[in-house]
Amino acid sequence: MHCGARIEAITMSFITAITEIFSYPILCTPLIVGILVSLCAALLGSVLVLKRFSMIGDGLSHVGYGALCVAAAAGIAPLKIAIPVVIVAAFFLLRISRNSRINGDSAIALISGTAIAVGVLTVKLAGNVNIDVGSYMFGSIVAIDRSDVVISVVLSAVVILMYLLMYNGIFSVTFDESFAKATGTKVSFYNTVVSILTAVTIVVGMRLMGAILISSLLIFPSLTAMRFFRSFRGVVMCSAVVSTLSFFVGFVGAYIFDTPTGASVVAVNAVMFILFSIAGKIKQKTSKKQCC
Repeated sequence: MHCGARIEAITMSFITAITEIFSYPILCTPLIVGILVSLCAALLGSVLVLKRFSMIGDGLSHVGYGALCVAAAAGIAPLKIAIPVVIVAAFFLLRISRNSRINGDSAIALISGTAIAVGVLTVKLAGNVNIDVGSYMFGSIVAIDRSDVVISVVLSAVVILMYLLMYNGIFSVTFDESFAKATGTKVSFYNTVVSILTAVTIVVGMRLMGAILISSLLIFPSLTAMRFFRSFRGVVMCSAVVSTLSFFVGFVGAYIFDTPTGASVVAVNAVMFILFSIAGKIKQKTSKKQCC
């Protein structure tokens, strides 16, 4: 009875928090942006995980942090600097991972570390910087202004639209690049598209999630979906649902318990991963019993 009362109290506080969030535009707008970014991250994360490019997301987030710091020190709108810089870094990392003698992981570590160092040193040398660059590292809903919201919504819509229009080509290069190339698919083109869309998603999502945690938004939902589903379409659709739901629950939880948004979202994603892992094992045992 005591447990039931506690669950009811938590449910009521959750519902109350949702009502309050939607009544305040300052909270409602970042929630919408976050859901859109979560959807983009889930779509692209499935490709990155299957192609073993997971660490590229982490490297690009660090490059984005450095670019945001430089933009803050120069007094320029952060997204106007960060987006082109991270896109160039995505091209560079993709080329290194394929054509260079340097190992892909080593190249990512070099570039990401250098980017953070440049960003921190620039802010320090610039002196009086009015923007809290620490919010770029860990994320903050108050870091998003009106212009950022407009840019974020437009870019998220573009990412989702391009992914849907190029779904067949992306699917082909994800599973077997050699076969895709033999059938006339422009493998390098689709890989480039994926890297650009990933770069845009990371920069847009960093304002909410932070450079440290944005890569988790790319990887967690896809790995979670793979615990239960085996088809590419199933993984993509499930990861999209898991990602958006996890962000929503994490956002509301951050509002209730006054915790950082990024950390709350990742914590919910971790719980979802555990639940899907358990469900996947139960599904496997059930399938084996049915076969026998």
